[in-house]
Amino acid sequence: MPGLGNSGPDHWQSYFQDSGDNFHRIEQLEWNKPICEEWIAAIDKKVLEFDLSTVVLIGHSLGCTAIAHWASKYKRQIKGALLVAPSDLEAPQYTFPAAGFSPIPLDTITFRTIMIASSDDIWVSLDRARFFAQKWGSEFINIGKAGHINVQSGYTNWNEGLEILKKIV
Repeated sequence: MPGLGNSGPDHWQSYFQDSGDNFHRIEQLEWNKPICEEWIAAIDKKVLEFDLSTVVLIGHSLGCTAIAHWASKYKRQIKGALLVAPSDLEAPQYTFPAAGFSPIPLDTITFRTIMIASSDDIWVSLDRARFFAQKWGSEFINIGKAGHINVQSGYTNWNEGLEILKKIV
């Protein structure tokens, strides 16, 4: 579940998908002006293609918030989710057009989640990431100075991320 703008060919999510290990991208109608209800409906449609007990969602940035909204609305039990670099849509610097994603849900997510955050992410402070992890019931991992954990921060072939993912799968 990529974030705003989708994940390009060099992004770690594309690396995961291209690894051939049964990864499937959840496609959205609108990547640049997302509407929450459309995004979470697309998540639900995709996960229902599989045995829910085998599904692990992997969200990046706005994708993490979409997963939290999906979990709150649909209440499906899946195997788990890896939430990487959640964006704080309620922070003043977040000025992207994203409809319906705020307020960020603070309900406990009822399946296993691991959140990976960075100490110098411009889109979420470490304290806010910890706050979201605590509210959502996520295991929290701070990987240090890693920016937004994206291509611009040097995260392409992210083998460490695949290793963390194994804690869920």
